[in-house]
Amino acid sequence: MSHLTTSPSSAPAPSSAPAFSIGHQLGGDAINLEQPPSASRDEIEYAQRIAQARIAIVDDEEINILFVKRHLREEGYRHFFATVDSTQAIDMFRDCRPDIVILDVKMPKLSGLEILALMRDDENLRHVPVVIMTAATSSVLRLEALKSGPADFLGKPIDPADLLLKIKNILTVKAYYDLRAANEQLIEQRVAEQSSELLATRRQLVSCLARAAELRDDDIGNHVARVGRYAAIIADKLGFTSQDVALIELAAQLHDIGKIGLTDQVLLKPGRLEPDEFDRIKTHCNVGRAILRPLTISQFRAYQEHVDIGVKLLTGATAFPLLQLAATIAQTHHEKWDGTGYPLGLAGNDIPIEGRITAVADVYDALSSKRPYKPAFAQEKCLQILEEQRAKHFDPLVLDAFFSRRDEIIATQLELADSQ
Repeated sequence: MSHLTTSPSSAPAPSSAPAFSIGHQLGGDAINLEQPPSASRDEIEYAQRIAQARIAIVDDEEINILFVKRHLREEGYRHFFATVDSTQAIDMFRDCRPDIVILDVKMPKLSGLEILALMRDDENLRHVPVVIMTAATSSVLRLEALKSGPADFLGKPIDPADLLLKIKNILTVKAYYDLRAANEQLIEQRVAEQSSELLATRRQLVSCLARAAELRDDDIGNHVARVGRYAAIIADKLGFTSQDVALIELAAQLHDIGKIGLTDQVLLKPGRLEPDEFDRIKTHCNVGRAILRPLTISQFRAYQEHVDIGVKLLTGATAFPLLQLAATIAQTHHEKWDGTGYPLGLAGNDIPIEGRITAVADVYDALSSKRPYKPAFAQEKCLQILEEQRAKHFDPLVLDAFFSRRDEIIATQLELADSQ
């Protein structure tokens, strides 16, 4: 490119340059202007801006470029990038990343307005402020330029005072927006970091609480983690948002938290349970809900009598969506599509969808895992048993979603397999 660039060492220090600035390094050459003790903070910040500002100039007449650079140097500006070839302007801007562009309008090959339009189509250049140099006073030209983005105008012949004032004002405004953007980015970064930490902490707490329930059942494997992952896979297939899928994965891990409230005599009994003992086992659903989302007696009665029970479950007063959802799953993951489940005997779509999803995930993991009372069943037998319970135990649509993601289910099963 035929860029005309000026580095800090290429021009003698003018006598009218400010007496204060900060040290600045570019291309190995340092600028160190003395700073008087009386310099105010605003003066120091202004000196920093002009010492660091990167100014790009495009004009097909080199004398105009030299004129602009000379007057800006006298104010303390040092970093210039210039070209007389308008076709090279965009590439030069991309290379030097200017803070401001001074652009002639009437140039051969590519006009200033055409360059401005190209800048506005470039994501990295569209917000760079532009000062347009023109001898024309046409309001049509000015309107056309303003439509292309932030711009100001310098009349030709150029008034040095007008030049310096416009550059100073534009760079001051740009510094403000740059600072605000940097602060917003920093805030977003900190929020993202804190959100990540909170999510990791929440996952760990859920895992600990879920494993506590499993330890009560003499099961220290990865059951809760697998059920959560299976539930997430099914929910994703059913079209849940990524945020809701993540929530379901966590909440489903707490499906058996109510086991904490059962006695060892019942929970750890070897062999077949008596009917009254099985009735006590059934209470772990309501115990789980009570742990995660306590209800008063009147609320519970109103909840039982409500026609749209699923909605009632999901629109409670709790301020914590994860606990609300976990409570729903804890209470409804043993309900059955045909209404023969427990503890409420809900049927069909009255069972919250999250409970229906977790039911499939939980039963599949129970079938495919080794338990004290049974060996792990073969894959095909597990799938056969699930299919036999279509429209009986399981929602057919949920079961279809499970089968359609069979490969992911098996991969998860292998990944989270219990150590033998």
